[in-house]
Amino acid sequence: MKAVGYLQAGDAEQLQDIELPTPTPKNREVLVAVKAVSVNPVDCKIRTRVSPEQGQYKILGWDAAGEVVDVGPDVEHFKVGDQVWYAGDLTKAGTNAEFHTVDERIISLKPQNLSFAEAAALPLTAITAWEMLFDRLQVQQHDHPHESILIIGGAGGVGSMAIQLLKAKTQLQVIATASRPETQAWVKQLGADIVLDHRQSLVEQLQAQNITAPRYVFSTTHTGSYLTQIAELIAPQGRFGLIDDPEQLDINLFKRKSIAVHWEFMFTRSMFQTPDIAAQSHLLQQVAQLIETGKIKTTLNQVMGSINAENIRQAHHAIESERTQGKLVLEGF
Repeated sequence: MKAVGYLQAGDAEQLQDIELPTPTPKNREVLVAVKAVSVNPVDCKIRTRVSPEQGQYKILGWDAAGEVVDVGPDVEHFKVGDQVWYAGDLTKAGTNAEFHTVDERIISLKPQNLSFAEAAALPLTAITAWEMLFDRLQVQQHDHPHESILIIGGAGGVGSMAIQLLKAKTQLQVIATASRPETQAWVKQLGADIVLDHRQSLVEQLQAQNITAPRYVFSTTHTGSYLTQIAELIAPQGRFGLIDDPEQLDINLFKRKSIAVHWEFMFTRSMFQTPDIAAQSHLLQQVAQLIETGKIKTTLNQVMGSINAENIRQAHHAIESERTQGKLVLEGF
């Protein structure tokens, strides 16, 4: 089968087109013919930090939509011909391959009203946003409209999904940050009630608009740069969550306000085979329903051509520029 991989950690030029044997599904795995994938910041992080065993290829990619073509002996919920979407398992080979095996407990049927490319844009960011909002921060559907949440980095893949989930499932006022005219327009289109410029003081902007201190803050990027501001602007007894990797995280800043601090990593359930691993399948089913009823839309921004090394290199360069909005997708081999 065709695949894209690398032999040594490094820059995007390490990625190359390769041929590998088609895997066989075991236990509760299904074999998926991959139709489309998206590129996420985690792909770039792994590429620069993790080398495979000598002589082996590392296959990246943790978002996919495709069709089940074979099932393992213990599979209960899927059959050949099912169209599925998922974000995969960081401890196993990625989705940048013609065929991919994945545990049935972390996949679901893809939304019927989305193409493979539109669907591939969503799983990783949808799972990350959902787990942060509803599992970690414990945002409740009965939160009052006068309460708010601040999303730092609202135009990225995770921020784009978080805004939509909040508008679909809660009454919270959604405040999102974006700096460029096009990204500000994007987050407004997704449903953000208020947009702040993260290049300016967030505290001063909230004060100037007489906005009540947010009960929740969700930081998707550059958390270290905003930590002092977050501690100042968040409401007492609020909840703060992050998904990036700041060099330092001084949570002493949050002590006097009794702030709960949460880190979200969407691969935790699959990496540690937690008892609730199937929660990812269930939440993807719920996201699919929200999409099919028109409450959430795909965050696909650009299809960058077919799945090959050159196009994936270009997607990695775009991600590393930190100027993307929505998601970058590749489709077909």
